[in-house]
Amino acid sequence: MSEPAPPRRLRHRPLSPLREHLRESFWFAPLLTCLGAVALATATSLLDEALVSETIAQSGSVEELVSFTGAAKSVVSTISSAMLTFIGVVFSISLVSLQMAASQFSPRVLRLYVRSRLTKATFSVCLATFLFTLLVQLGYQDVTDPAKVTSVPAASAFVAILLVLLSLGLFVLYVQATLRLLRVPHVIDRVTGESLAVLTHYRWTDPEMGTPAASTEQGVTLLHEGRSGVLRDIDIARLVRLARRHDTVLHLVPRIGDFLTPGTPAVLAIGGTTPNPRRIASALNIGVDRTMHQDLSFGFRQLVDIAIRALSPAVNDPTTAVQALDRIHQLLGMLVGFPIGELRHRDSAGAVRLVQPVSDWARVIDLACTEIRICGAGHPQVTRRMAAMLDDLLRIAPAERSPSLLVQRELLERAVAAEVPDRQNRAFALAPDRQGIG
Repeated sequence: MSEPAPPRRLRHRPLSPLREHLRESFWFAPLLTCLGAVALATATSLLDEALVSETIAQSGSVEELVSFTGAAKSVVSTISSAMLTFIGVVFSISLVSLQMAASQFSPRVLRLYVRSRLTKATFSVCLATFLFTLLVQLGYQDVTDPAKVTSVPAASAFVAILLVLLSLGLFVLYVQATLRLLRVPHVIDRVTGESLAVLTHYRWTDPEMGTPAASTEQGVTLLHEGRSGVLRDIDIARLVRLARRHDTVLHLVPRIGDFLTPGTPAVLAIGGTTPNPRRIASALNIGVDRTMHQDLSFGFRQLVDIAIRALSPAVNDPTTAVQALDRIHQLLGMLVGFPIGELRHRDSAGAVRLVQPVSDWARVIDLACTEIRICGAGHPQVTRRMAAMLDDLLRIAPAERSPSLLVQRELLERAVAAEVPDRQNRAFALAPDRQGIG
């Protein structure tokens, strides 16, 4: 009998924390475009000088170009003064959008607006256009004698007009995208898309990640020595290199999204030599809020927040809660047959160097259902949609996943019984319906 083939080793492809952190920031894109505006102003200035030199070489006179100077300067000056007002309009729309999103959906979804590439592109291009025209005006020559003219802002005016057209096009797209993000289905769809991307990342890490790593060795628990805050993500590549250097296996104690304080257990090091706790702390990104970079549970958290806010007495919008349940159903349907519980990250030799805990199936189900069930027990539209979701998941769930779903089904029946005393109404509220109530 032939020996079984060794398990296939998946390539270690961690997402880049630096890329995600830069995308969370709002200063990086404007900084790059402003530097580009400086370089572009320098290039167009040299091009204007070259244009004058070539005209003199061909015709011996620049009177035709000089006659164009007044109009070019007027265009650039008008663009410069108008663009600053235009930037204020864009910024004002952004602030109003953020305020409406925070009050209508959840403060957690504000990150969608901050991370929007179109918002940053619009603001950055407008800012770069203003800076470009300002620098062009600084290079104007205050001479009237055509013989002394060495530069005419012809190319600069043409580039300024192109930048204005680009700014207007981006502004139209920005307004359209902002209006879409003020509608709850699009916000829910964006959150779901980011959650699916995180789930896809989990799928490449290790085919055995649902099985707890067996170890009989006693490890050394390293305490957190950094600042207090939420564990936003970890630098996987750095921790793997550190573990390999010390010939150890690092077991991360907190999950992504946990709140850490100095003295909180951070890592359990098993085998080899013990790394410096400060090096461990430098690989942990601590912040004031969670991100979607490596945190699948945060996607569920945002969807649940949108649903329970819609179910609050002040809003009373069960249809929005049903829309959130639709996407929760989608995510759970993908996750139901997928092994979760921990992630194992390997070095280039295939040895496990970092074990990262992830919420297990029971935790995910509790997060997805508990608060919506409690807040929506009196809304038949919500309970019928949740009943349909649980029944669908029970049909496709492996045997070991069914008990958690059965518990949720029983708790749903109890919650409805407590809120709806009439037997016929209770039966109606518990009838599975994928649209809630039609």
